[in-house]
Amino acid sequence: MSAPSLPRSSIAVIVNGLPGAMGMQVSKACLARGLVLAPAALTGPGMPVSVNVDSHTVALVDATAPGAIDTMRACVAELKAKGLTPIAIDFTHPSAVNKNADMYNALGLPFVMGTTGGDREQLLKSTREAGTPAVIAPNMCKQIVAFQAMMKHMAETYPGAFEGYTLRVEESHQKTKADTSGTAKAVVESLGALVKKPMPERDIKKLRTDADSASFGVPREHLDGHAYHTYRLTSGDGSVTFEFKHNVNGRSTYAEGVADAVIFLADRVAAGKERRVYDMIDVLRSGAML
Repeated sequence: MSAPSLPRSSIAVIVNGLPGAMGMQVSKACLARGLVLAPAALTGPGMPVSVNVDSHTVALVDATAPGAIDTMRACVAELKAKGLTPIAIDFTHPSAVNKNADMYNALGLPFVMGTTGGDREQLLKSTREAGTPAVIAPNMCKQIVAFQAMMKHMAETYPGAFEGYTLRVEESHQKTKADTSGTAKAVVESLGALVKKPMPERDIKKLRTDADSASFGVPREHLDGHAYHTYRLTSGDGSVTFEFKHNVNGRSTYAEGVADAVIFLADRVAAGKERRVYDMIDVLRSGAML
């Protein structure tokens, strides 16, 4: 029998990446689920000193400024003094992934890493060594997580089933996304095992202009927030083609997945579970996703 869940009103989220679009969407999703929004959060240089989210004011701390870690340490201590379980959520910039994770690890602050990019091997290594509970995943949409799990299972169960096929991958995101899609990289790893030929990241076609994205089928009203992926497998003689697609307009499905991940992680922390790094497949398997 699973342990009872923490009251959602006892979970405080420190949403790092405000006032970015994903940070705002995640903050609102967490508030809608009854979680508490922390009064301070990390941001990047040149951002405003505060932001309002549904009548909640959040002070923004430049993560690169001297003393940022002390400010966040005080924030975490204040939340704990109120009987809250603090969880950091990271939707910042790929260049900040490892530095931010190092801060969370130094503070012993459980976190959900939604930002893609950075040195992922180092991210996992440093977090495991620190013993910080974390959910680290390239995608927070539960249906896409299930698709990734399905592709991984197929690759492990039937390696080489598509040997001799060529793989073509195109992914489109809003032009503000700096790096290659983490989801595309994860799926390509499985598809590479199926064709018995790993695909280098540089061969994933990355669309980042409004014109290219619109030509790819993205509605104009969603050019500033979308995730369109197409994976195409073609036989050597061109007579057979398999195509997998997952297209998302907007950010709400990711934000809901982040809220699920936060609740999952907070419950593991409260239950004193062995500290470890989880991914969204762990969250999905737990039945914690609504």
